[in-house]
Amino acid sequence: MAEFLITKLYVDSVDEGKIVEAAIQGMLNELDPHSTYSNAEEVKLFNESMQGEFFGIGIQFQMMQDTLYVIQPVVKGPSEKVGIQAGDKIISVDKESIAGVGMNTSRIMKLLRGPRKSKVLLEIVRRGVEDTLYFTVERDKIPVETIDASYLLTAQTGYIRLNQFGKNSAKEFETALRHLKNQKIENLVLDLRGNSGGFLDAAIDIANHFLQGKQRIVYAKGNKVDIGSFYAKGNGLFQEGKLIVLVDEFSASASEILAGAIQDWDRGIIVGRRSFGKGLVQRPIDLFDGSMIRLTIARYYTPSGRSIQKPYDKGESNRKNYGEDILHRLERGEHISKDSIQLVDSLKYKTLTLSRTVYGGGGVMPDVFVPVDTTHVSSFFKYALSKGLLIQVSLEFVEQEGSLIKDKYSVDEFIQQFKTPESLFRRVQELAIENKFSFEQSEVDQSKSFLNTYLKALIARDIWSTEVFFRVFNQSDPILLKALEILESNKYNEILKSSLN
Repeated sequence: MAEFLITKLYVDSVDEGKIVEAAIQGMLNELDPHSTYSNAEEVKLFNESMQGEFFGIGIQFQMMQDTLYVIQPVVKGPSEKVGIQAGDKIISVDKESIAGVGMNTSRIMKLLRGPRKSKVLLEIVRRGVEDTLYFTVERDKIPVETIDASYLLTAQTGYIRLNQFGKNSAKEFETALRHLKNQKIENLVLDLRGNSGGFLDAAIDIANHFLQGKQRIVYAKGNKVDIGSFYAKGNGLFQEGKLIVLVDEFSASASEILAGAIQDWDRGIIVGRRSFGKGLVQRPIDLFDGSMIRLTIARYYTPSGRSIQKPYDKGESNRKNYGEDILHRLERGEHISKDSIQLVDSLKYKTLTLSRTVYGGGGVMPDVFVPVDTTHVSSFFKYALSKGLLIQVSLEFVEQEGSLIKDKYSVDEFIQQFKTPESLFRRVQELAIENKFSFEQSEVDQSKSFLNTYLKALIARDIWSTEVFFRVFNQSDPILLKALEILESNKYNEILKSSLN
């Protein structure tokens, strides 16, 4: 009635669609932080990211200083086929300039994606080539892979890093796990850090690989909706063997369902920091114009009965505080000391096999806490990362030396033998000075070792793949090193028999 009165009687003309959207958002803002409204364009982009494929030109790209840099063309993808290379700068798409105009990433993605077999004209600047290059690329199906890396950490230990739970994640995971099993692994490290979740079915299918038949993985219920329980089938590929799951403050939703089930059944050890704490179930409801409401209908519970969801206050004014919870954890010292984590005695639970004490109240508490390593953090470090200086320097280096590096080193040789040239680190400092950022030499010295490792990892990614990035970066990663220490020092069973450490 209010909308009818406004459109019929209001003094000025009214954008009816706009005020209806505002009304929907206003209603949802009075509920929980995860009930949301998305317009048709936002829905399309979200679905493409989760469905496992979309149609586009097939590049990984990075916006730096208002310029689109090609990080890597997808192997055998449309861009690689026409000769687009890592380090190329795309300055226009179908004669529409995208460089130096402040265009956001979603708009650029809309320009690059399109129907299968449709063609797009790219204007490209390439280092060492005087003339501007033009490429006509025919869009094709581009797979969205959710496994960043899968390889042997040691002869006995496999490693899989999963970046989200997408439509094809369970199949991708099974393929990776079978490959590692064929190499006779006895232990597995599953890395869910930074994984914000995704499809519940994918989390259930992956959990099934670790649990025994009829062990409950998760259940969900609400005031109006009872979704019920989900159980392991007993046909998993890794029901025996030591398992460590890595989580951090950015592991959320489906990641927490999987980690919580592993912890509650004492099937493995959770290592890292307290996870995000998203345990609310959203049902996507399509609206007639292609927009969507994601309405919270239930809460997730781990097999022991723990709610994953962290506390929240309803109302729009409280959404900002909820979104800044990770910053508040940092201020309280949670990322530095496990003693700063507030555990509530009334939310104690017992695991289902060994009766260890675990806690509800928001997120999954790790069995073994690993603090954030701040020894390398300085204002110079923060600036170099936030401004993309390392990416810029690594791309410059790969443009000049990439083919020589690839000819000289195998992947294993690169990881073991390559040292980041001192000239690259000097180049990072030069860029900071060019951008009029002032810093002390002590800050540079403090961050140098970490930044050199990061540069090496970026070079590996640009020459080979994301997996090689992690093979380099993981060598000095504190949480992963703690996992290896547990596996190699025979502390695994001792930790499983104790309460949270």
